[in-house]
Amino acid sequence: MTIAELLAAVEAWPISAAMRGEQPGTEWLFPIIETLHVMALTLVVGSIAMMDLRLLGVASRNSAVSRLSNEVLPWTWTAWAVAAVFGTLMFMAKAQTYAGNLQFRLKFVCMGLAALNMLIFHFGAYRQVVRWDEGEPPMSAKTAGALSLLLWIGVVFFGRWVGFTT
Repeated sequence: MTIAELLAAVEAWPISAAMRGEQPGTEWLFPIIETLHVMALTLVVGSIAMMDLRLLGVASRNSAVSRLSNEVLPWTWTAWAVAAVFGTLMFMAKAQTYAGNLQFRLKFVCMGLAALNMLIFHFGAYRQVVRWDEGEPPMSAKTAGALSLLLWIGVVFFGRWVGFTT
């Protein structure tokens, strides 16, 4: 089975047809799911921005990085899971169209790079957090925070652009 055949098969599923509003009573399903996706993504980006701004020394300077991380990351991961589920449902409605959309692909490139940045930070600078937890983060942590902010802005930018190109 080719990727094109797989995407066509996904679009043929009943849930995909419902997402496109092709079944009675489902014409509002896509906008509702899209709204919930955007709300969840707002929580993802907002909570990540809280951490990134702390790493940059711009906000929450009186909070320990580890404490802020422990408080914020459960919200981040929960919201990310919700956004992923709703995003997948939206993708299923027009899988072939989205898969071929440059902005959609760039959104995922930014998310992948953000994930890689997070892994490098957590297995790098964050391993030494006890040394700088209450004070000024090292340049590697600041760089990770700045890069994270830029990449998540890219996710939002390209994700919003997808709506105008599909």
